[in-house]
Amino acid sequence: MIRRRRAAACAALAALLAAAAPARAEPPRLVHSDAGWQLRVAGKPMLILGGELGNSSASSAAYMAPHWAKLRAMHLNTVLAPVSWELIEPAPGRFDWRSVDALLASARAEHLHLVLLWFGAWKNSMSSYVPAWVKRDQAQFPRVTLPDGQGAEILSAFAPANRAADARAFAALMAHLKAVDGGRDTVLMVQVENEIGMLPTARDHGPAAEAAWHAPVPAALTAYLVRHRATLAPELKRLWEAEGARTSGDWTSLFGHGAAAAEIFTAWHYARYADAIAAAGKAEYALPLYVNAALNRTGKAPGDYPAGGPIPHLIDIWKAGAPTLDMLAPDIYFPNFSDLAGRFARPDNALFIPEANNAGAPEGPANAFYAFGQLGAIGFSPFSIESIDAKPGAIADSYAVLSQIAPTLLAAGPGARAGFRPRVLEDGTVLDQPQQAEINGYRFTVSFVDPWTPRAEQTIAAHGGLIVATGPDSVLIAGTGITVTAEPIGPGDPLAGIESAWEGTFDADGRWQPGRLLNGDQTHQGRHIRLPLDTVSIQQVRYYRYR
Repeated sequence: MIRRRRAAACAALAALLAAAAPARAEPPRLVHSDAGWQLRVAGKPMLILGGELGNSSASSAAYMAPHWAKLRAMHLNTVLAPVSWELIEPAPGRFDWRSVDALLASARAEHLHLVLLWFGAWKNSMSSYVPAWVKRDQAQFPRVTLPDGQGAEILSAFAPANRAADARAFAALMAHLKAVDGGRDTVLMVQVENEIGMLPTARDHGPAAEAAWHAPVPAALTAYLVRHRATLAPELKRLWEAEGARTSGDWTSLFGHGAAAAEIFTAWHYARYADAIAAAGKAEYALPLYVNAALNRTGKAPGDYPAGGPIPHLIDIWKAGAPTLDMLAPDIYFPNFSDLAGRFARPDNALFIPEANNAGAPEGPANAFYAFGQLGAIGFSPFSIESIDAKPGAIADSYAVLSQIAPTLLAAGPGARAGFRPRVLEDGTVLDQPQQAEINGYRFTVSFVDPWTPRAEQTIAAHGGLIVATGPDSVLIAGTGITVTAEPIGPGDPLAGIESAWEGTFDADGRWQPGRLLNGDQTHQGRHIRLPLDTVSIQQVRYYRYR
């Protein structure tokens, strides 16, 4: 009786959601134009100001209930939320959409969008989110075999039954989303699996995997390597060319006998698996789909980190093996944010950062401004966003500003904007030298050490911002803890002066609401623009030339 009542309630909610969904021909999509990559929703470009929920939060509507309004108050426009296979398919072919429909209803109530994360065959390499009927039937749903013959709690990518069951469930999810959200655009994108990668070795050693390891490298991969030879990731190019840049042979003859070759093999087969899941989903509902990457660190061998995921040196393998995917996206928890994010900002890959460290990280605003201003990111999202809703702090302040300047930023092409943050090395060393960019006829120099605050009191790695052109001699400067000077470039008078510098905000209708007209001590008597520490702010600045 209880089960029938729950099923009836679930059907009623799904019917309500479907009835409320107006028809629209085009779902959200990724577009590449002169302005770079953009996510377009209802035909208009959008920046995702997101936050990803903790892994288990979305499994309980009651747990999430007090968080939704707080997330909206933090100026998010999108929440990244897991959908776990074990919850939606408790028995083979029987689907339960209550958890998904609760996410949709709650997000809509706060006028928020969703990016759904498919926790299917793999989550952080492991297969802990698969249904019990998959976990218990290892004969039908084989696991990875380690070199010593022991099994691992990781479904094998070489098992057709694993792929078929995963694809069927994902396709059902996408069909449900089309039925209840098509035209509403609550869901913007869907992540396929989560941080795919092989642990604790570079490859599977089961019978099917061994047969594939000794088989010829697929012609589709070698053709891609030849076609993209000039732009391959340096690590991949060196490895392939060290073996003579061959176009036929098995994996060892093309890439060598070490763990690096085994990782390329793993990456190809993971990519082919993910592509099959994505194709099944897109056949039902053509939303943008992506796979996220758990990144590697210098000096670590494949298997020390999740081997074979779409990490920087393997992006080309994934592009060759998974053409159905729209993006490959980095989860960045290491200090060298700008270096890592830059590896994923490619002409063939829109930059989306689904996990930009933890939500309370002090460098979050600087990373966000750099990603949007310099790399043209379509979205930015710290992890475990609900954990900081009591004290939203810096990320909420940065999102308040970014939401105001998003229309200006989206209208500016790569040459009309730039982002700035100190470069931080993998070991945490902060390189705080000033940086320069040429925008709108001026060369801007951005310094990260505040001149009016003792250096010991500054967290320089958290300083950053962006500059975007708004008209002749005019720019918008936003961020925190930066000092900006300008000099003209090209013909004309050689010196630049500050005609005016207004602090202010944009209202909900996009109209500029000026605050103070800054001068005197606030601009160091016209010498520079300063965005103070411990706050995130916007200034509209107009320059003039003189000699």
